[in-house]
Order: sequence, then C-alpha cells, then structure tokens
Amino acid sequence: MSEKPSVLFVCVHNAGRSQMAAGWLRHLAGDTVEVRSAGSAPADQINPVAVEAMREVGIDLTDQTPVRLTWDAAEASNVIVTMGCGDACPVFPGKRYEDWRLTDPAGQPLDVVRQVRDEIRTRVAALLADL
Repeated sequence: MSEKPSVLFVCVHNAGRSQMAAGWLRHLAGDTVEVRSAGSAPADQINPVAVEAMREVGIDLTDQTPVRLTWDAAEASNVIVTMGCGDACPVFPGKRYEDWRLTDPAGQPLDVVRQVRDEIRTRVAALLADL
C-alpha cells in the first residue's frame, strides 16, 4: 500500500480553480502526491481563460476534463481542499479540510485569472510543504 499523500481539489464546476490547483500540485510535487480534482456540478469543459493562464507558466491543462465529485474520490484522499462549493461539498469524517476563498475565474478577463492562478500557486506550495 502506498504511503503517498493524496489531495482532492473541489469547486463547483471543476473548470477553473480546482483544475488550476491540481495542475500546480502536479507541477510542483511531481509523482510524490496523488492529485485529484472534481466538481459538485461539473461544466462541459475547462475554462479556456484558465487554460491560457496556466499555459503561460508552462502547465498544460488541455488534457483535463471536469469530473463529478464522488464519494470514492473523497474517501481516497487525505486532504480535501474546497473552493467556493459551499454546502454542495460534502463532509467526510476523518479528512483534513481546507477551504480556500478565491475569486471564481468564470467570466473573468485574463489579468484577473492570472491573479487567481498566482494565489493558487502560493497556497499549493504551502500545502505541499505541510504534507
């Protein structure tokens, strides 16, 4: 059995914040952390502005697709980071939770999404150091 920590990032649409956070953690941690992301009401595609903002820092999200949050994904994760999903994010006993209050990049211009991207990077780096 693996001792590798696992992190699940959850937002409503799994199209912006959670995907950027998962991209950052994969980039910063390599294969030392199992990374998941999901949404309580997933969108059809990832926000193209979020994809562009991440591309600017060398992280490609084009192969990612929004997925629905499942009990199994949450149960298999050590840390669950929520981002604006409110009551739609279920609570799983015995899990470490963090709630990151971040601007929703949906409908935002690239300069705002860049700020969200950079804030997420800072938080992901701190989370990784704490794992």
